[in-house]
Amino acid sequence: MPTKTIGVREEVYERLRARKRDDESFTDLIDRLIDESEGDWRDGFGSLSTEAAESLREGADTSRTRFNESAGDRQTAATERLVDASTECVAGGDDGPSNDDANSEGVDPDDSNAETGGSA
Repeated sequence: MPTKTIGVREEVYERLRARKRDDESFTDLIDRLIDESEGDWRDGFGSLSTEAAESLREGADTSRTRFNESAGDRQTAATERLVDASTECVAGGDDGPSNDDANSEGVDPDDSNAETGGSA
């Protein structure tokens, strides 16, 4: 029967040798290990036991609840800061440009062409 030579790291070789039976070749060992594995590893990929799935679901629910609570707190704080800033702006008299500002620059507020630089 034809054979193939494969290379393995030293630590892998030691692990294989530790599992090898006295009456077994490395080929027999590898064949046994493959047979002992439960089918194709991809068949069960991503599946969880019922207990693990429930634990994961509970963790996700707890995390979601905490996030929603903190998001609500952050939204309330941001809204309060906006209200405070708006109140300070009105109380300070800073409600935007006035006609007095325009007059101090020599612009006639009634001149509809003043913004474009034209004249009436």
